[in-house]
Amino acid sequence: MNKKSIGVALVTGASSGIGEATALRLTAAGYKVYGTSRRGAQTGQRSFEMLPLDVTNDVSVEAAVSEVIRREGYIDLLVNNAGFGVAPAGAEESSIEQSQSVFDTNFFGIVRMTRAVTPHMRRQGSGRIINIGSVLGVLPMPYMAIYAASKHAIEGYSESLDHELRTRGIRVSVIEPAYTKTKFDANLLAADSKLEEYHEVRAVLDKVLKKVMTIADEPEVVADVVLKAASAARPKLRYTAGGLANRLSLLRRFAPARMVDAGLRKDLRLDSIQKPQIS
Repeated sequence: MNKKSIGVALVTGASSGIGEATALRLTAAGYKVYGTSRRGAQTGQRSFEMLPLDVTNDVSVEAAVSEVIRREGYIDLLVNNAGFGVAPAGAEESSIEQSQSVFDTNFFGIVRMTRAVTPHMRRQGSGRIINIGSVLGVLPMPYMAIYAASKHAIEGYSESLDHELRTRGIRVSVIEPAYTKTKFDANLLAADSKLEEYHEVRAVLDKVLKKVMTIADEPEVVADVVLKAASAARPKLRYTAGGLANRLSLLRRFAPARMVDAGLRKDLRLDSIQKPQIS
């Protein structure tokens, strides 16, 4: 294997959606790709190899990274994609245990993977770490507060980490998609502490999100941006993925806060929801 022309990439959550599209795109670009899945999906007809990996388990993380190092000797690129969310619901409708579970995968999963891979990249004196975040890492998302909070955490962690590692030849980037057509939406967990108070808003937002998903970006849009970040000579910290994500990011940066607030509430139809009667 010629390391100058082919890099070794490890992509978490690669059995479907953004992870699978990213693994395929990187493979087509010349990377030797190892995808991972918590269920340990077999390679089958895929053009890249699959390894079992649970990002919430320290032993599993170390085993997967060690296996790639055993086979290849190095890892040039880590793409942290594994994650999940909770269906629209009030923040108080998720128990502490459920909230911790979201963070354990979405945020601490990235921390575990980064801690496992970084020592190898430091020894190499080079490497790229790309974290799949979201525009919800820079924007609020009412009734998806825990998920949005996990994505905000990724933003802060990634920016700090990039400052720490860039002098060692390692760069960190965050990809910020908006709505993307994946199984993610179908696999959202229901809040585990539902309250009647939020019944109407859950129904409204369920309809809004289902409508939005019909015009969402394909996962290949995100995969193309991952490749762009991975191959950039001078990578940026943040990359938006898709037209909507770009517009929302610009809106957050330059529009008055009151305008952003009003637009968000209008798009999500929050002000159309009747207030509960106080007896």
